[in-house]
Order: sequence, then structure tokens, then C-alpha cells
Amino acid sequence: MRRAIAALLILACVPLAFAQQRPVSGVQQKPVEAEKLIASLSRDRILIQSQFAGETLALFVVVADPPLGKSVYDAVVTVRGPRGAVSVRRKMQSGPLWLNLDNRKYIAIPAFLAVLANRDAASIASEEVREDLRIGIQSQIPQQTAVRGANDPEFRAALQRIRENQNLFYEEFDAVNFITPNVFRAAIHLPGTAPLGKYDIDIAVFNAGVLHARRSLAFTVEKGGVEQVVYRLAHVFPVAYGILTALIALFFGWLASVIFRRD
Repeated sequence: MRRAIAALLILACVPLAFAQQRPVSGVQQKPVEAEKLIASLSRDRILIQSQFAGETLALFVVVADPPLGKSVYDAVVTVRGPRGAVSVRRKMQSGPLWLNLDNRKYIAIPAFLAVLANRDAASIASEEVREDLRIGIQSQIPQQTAVRGANDPEFRAALQRIRENQNLFYEEFDAVNFITPNVFRAAIHLPGTAPLGKYDIDIAVFNAGVLHARRSLAFTVEKGGVEQVVYRLAHVFPVAYGILTALIALFFGWLASVIFRRD
């Protein structure tokens, strides 16, 4: 009798064990194996001097551990410069004068923004996925909650248009080239007016509209040569910089008076 009861208890517990191992419907399971990205940048530090007219960086990425079978990948590379506050002003004519009568202030706006891909981003992933991953210039301009009227579509479009005219915002859907099915290269063009600071690179690899791998890199843009010395002196030791500037001005003034003095 006891053996029969024990056998029934064991048989009753077996379905419960299998039920615990069964995945819950509606919850996406994380894949055991996923692609990894190995990325390398041609330079991680750009020095700006007086003759600086722009720079092009080469980004090489390898999709490691691809799944068995043929995989067709798409890649989107987003480059963001240092963030800061921006004011957009609207000029309106008042009689014979043009005055700045309306403005909007934006915070946390990238000083530089480039979106690079191997084809049109709309054909790589759905709009919902792009918004969630913040792919595209519009997605990188955050919604402003603390400033009244900053989300006015006209001013947001003007902000993007001004930065595009300065070559600081741009999208290139042919800047990513696949050398092999799992190796690609991206060209990052920095204009001569590239702001100083840290630049973040976000690399996203898709397959059939689904994100398969992601990786981040960074590089810096800073002054070099004599410009770097003067810049650091002015910002780290402002009092000494002011005194030195005044002494240099006095010296050259005295020197000019000696050279052009009439006896």
C-alpha cells in the first residue's frame, strides 16, 4: 500500500516539473548564443590646429560568432558629439528692422550628429524599433519637458536645418560598406567646425529588422600644438593667462614705439 501511494506521488510530481521548465507564453526568451561585435577605429584622438579643415575616420567592424547558415546583416552607425544647450531664434520684420522677437531653448542637444547606414534606415527596421533604439536625427533630439514651447515642430525643424547647413547634422545611407557578409567599414566625416569634446559611436547590427548586436566606442576632439597650450592656459589658469596677455600687449606696444619713433 505504501509503495503504491509513493508511486502515485512521484507520477503526480513529474508533470509539475515539466510545467516549471516550460517557457511562459508572451515572454521573449533571450537567445543562448548571440553575435558579438569587434570594432576598431582608425584614430581615437583628433588634434585640431589652426589649419584644420576636417577629418575622416575609418571604422571597421567584424560580426563575430554568426549563426550557422547565411545571414544578411544591416548596420547603422550613430555618431554623437558633446551635448549642450542651444537657442533657436526667429527673426521677424518690425518696420524697417529685423528683430529676434521669438526664441526657443533646447537642452542636451548633440553638437554633432551623424547617422550612417548601408541603406535607408526605414528599410532596415520599423519605425517603432528605430524610435526605441533612437536611430535617426529626429530621435536624437530629445523632447523638451522643462522649456515652454520647445517642442514646437517649426522650431525643431529649424534647429535641424541650421545644424545641417553647418554640416554638423547629416545622414548618409551609403556610408557603410560590407566588405564580406560579416565585416563592414564606415566612413565618419568631421567638418572643420567640429566642436571640441568627446564623441560617442553607437553601432547596431540588424538581421531581418531585428537587432542582433550592439557596441559602443568613443573618440575625442581636442586642440593640438600651440593652440592646445594657449587653450589649457586660458581655461586652467585664467588669471595668469590674463596677466601674460597684458604683458605681451605692453611689450609689443613698447617695441612698436621704439621702432617707429621719430628723432
